Amino acid sequence: MCGICGIVEKSGNLVDVQVLRQMTHAMIHRGPDDDGYYASPSVGLGFRRLSIVDVNEGHQPLANENETVWAMLNGEIYNYKQLRDDLIHRGHRFATNSDTEVIVHLYEEKGISFVKELRGMFAIAVYDEQTRKLYLARDHFGIKPLYYCDTNDTLVFASEIKSILAHPEVRPAVSMQAMWNYMSFQYVPDPDTLFQGISKLPPAHYLVYEDGRTSVHAYWKAEFNPDYTKPLSYFVEGIESHLRDSVYAHLTGDVDVPRGAFLSSGIDSTSIVALMREKQSVQTFSVGFENSLREMNELSFARQIAHHLGTEHHGIEISQKRYQDELQRLIYFQEDPVADPSAIALYFVAEVASSFVKVVLSGEGADEIFGGYPIYHEPRSLQLFEHLPLSLRQGLGKLAHRLPDIKGRNFLQRGSVPVERRFIGNANIFSDDAKREFIRISEMEDNIVNSFYVTDPHYQSTRHLDDITRMQTVDMHTWLPGDILMKADKMSMLNSLEVRVPFLDVELFSFAATIPSKYRVTNGTTKYALRQAVKNIVPDFVYNRPKLGFPVPLRQWLRGDMLGFVRDVIHSSRTDHLIDADHVENLLKLHLEGYDHAREIWTVLNFMLWHQMFIEGKHAYSPSVSSRVNVRNRRMQQHFSPERAVNEQ
Repeated sequence: MCGICGIVEKSGNLVDVQVLRQMTHAMIHRGPDDDGYYASPSVGLGFRRLSIVDVNEGHQPLANENETVWAMLNGEIYNYKQLRDDLIHRGHRFATNSDTEVIVHLYEEKGISFVKELRGMFAIAVYDEQTRKLYLARDHFGIKPLYYCDTNDTLVFASEIKSILAHPEVRPAVSMQAMWNYMSFQYVPDPDTLFQGISKLPPAHYLVYEDGRTSVHAYWKAEFNPDYTKPLSYFVEGIESHLRDSVYAHLTGDVDVPRGAFLSSGIDSTSIVALMREKQSVQTFSVGFENSLREMNELSFARQIAHHLGTEHHGIEISQKRYQDELQRLIYFQEDPVADPSAIALYFVAEVASSFVKVVLSGEGADEIFGGYPIYHEPRSLQLFEHLPLSLRQGLGKLAHRLPDIKGRNFLQRGSVPVERRFIGNANIFSDDAKREFIRISEMEDNIVNSFYVTDPHYQSTRHLDDITRMQTVDMHTWLPGDILMKADKMSMLNSLEVRVPFLDVELFSFAATIPSKYRVTNGTTKYALRQAVKNIVPDFVYNRPKLGFPVPLRQWLRGDMLGFVRDVIHSSRTDHLIDADHVENLLKLHLEGYDHAREIWTVLNFMLWHQMFIEGKHAYSPSVSSRVNVRNRRMQQHFSPERAVNEQ
């Protein structure tokens, strides 16, 4: 796992190597082990390395034999050995055992279409000196990030926005449309960022730069294609086979590089750990919070699972104070704010893991692929509305709007609205109408459009599918890359830790996409087919337990010791031209009176903190290598002393 960056001077001017070094240094935490550079007159590439595959020889940027093709890879290619053997058979000569060199020779063989051959997680840059083309590519699901800024004079790209901001021609400014979307989604959906002029390359896309112009192209799409002719047993057997194969593939890398796993109390991470244990010993890591309700604290359940599976387990319990103390720094390293409280929790468990291992496997993606979120039950509960005339449904919605806040009101409101307008993903913090009450529209650009434009293309392409599958498609293309994978990447890489996600394997997905929704969500159970597939792999007490997902007691904190901090941020942030602070203060007042506005307050708070750091320049955090990495390296050299900060055997 690494960080990549680069500069293209469109006018043909010489690349400033010092600027390239500054960009590379800005993401040193992504690769504390090594750096590397390539510079032609008008193109420069920079690289930071976390050594996992071919530790001794896998330096980047890496070239072909005559040094006309140069490549960099952030990520892992899990089928690189098979690809390498095939390329050798075709006459290619390899100087290393690196998966990056496979990319170089695949490009020679197939051009940019080589990305279709890859099984893994990746952000890739390839520069062809002979054609003077630069290619950037991002993996199928968006596991690894890749940003770019395309101006009249320069194309700048990097694994992190801070690296792009290190270029003197890039100045941070708020993207108004991205801010508008963020307030609904709690993250900024691809391809936008909160920074005006800086974009994300979408998942399963590649960018081509040639002769001063850039273009972006899709090479794959995550699509569900239910097969209604097969019985449940067919899918159960197939899931088990493909999942085991994926977990085994995700254990690739040099044998001396230690691997562990994040372990919650749910079936996703437990399945991964159980399958890892078929191959090797495993260290597992969990996080919980002080003063949480027992049923909302995963530490005890994770400890029980770890004992059953025979792992060396480490857990950490976080106080409200420590969470608050780290919040601003971690929002800075998120770059685009992800107002998911569990993002910060993920940092703490990654911090513990980084003291012991370089690689962890984690359960991200299972809910989106196999239908794991409770909201996926909704289409079935609202089926009766589907048989009503549209005019009657709309009338019920208007009636519900006039009703007081009583039981059943929300049911009527949601039933009166088609799925395309009631579901934009797992988070729907502020509706467009609610945003107009506190976002100062007059100060925003005239071309702001409602946030449904983000999800509408996915609904339009799935009109032939049932509502559950359509909702999963929306989450696959928005929530998964924008929230789930973004927080996993940023919070782990801040600790120089690589997170691998076996559920997000292109071969596993291709099979899982054929499972009908009746086998995904059924009998009041989510992920039904997956649960059946791992029934004999996971402990009985985990089989039907829902995943909590690092639950954070935010609701209580905002009514307690965090209250003063929140008010200070609201009134010190220089966002008066964008946000009505009095309206936010009123939300806080209502929350203290017993109404639950925690997520709305948290979303605005995260934006204000982001604005303070990146736009107001109020705080600056220098890139550094976590002290945990040094601890880990010492333990690796000592062959893993049994000493550990938190022992939960």
